[in-house]
Amino acid sequence: MSTISLRIPDSLHKQIRKLADQDGISINQFISTAAAEKLAALMTVGYLAERAQRSSRETFESALAQLPDVEPEDYDKL
Repeated sequence: MSTISLRIPDSLHKQIRKLADQDGISINQFISTAAAEKLAALMTVGYLAERAQRSSRETFESALAQLPDVEPEDYDKL
């Protein structure tokens, strides 16, 4: 495990402390979880962009054509 020194505004520190206390976790755990969530989001964007480059409109339309043409269930309608 690594240790970092982080400088953040007092107002942000206060909000983080408050939310961490409400969740019953440490500030370190709160910030670690927030960083992990951000990392996962950024990695997902990169993964989807990479997958999109390997695909084609023709492949998508071919897969779509294999689906049955039925109305969605009531709970699945917009």
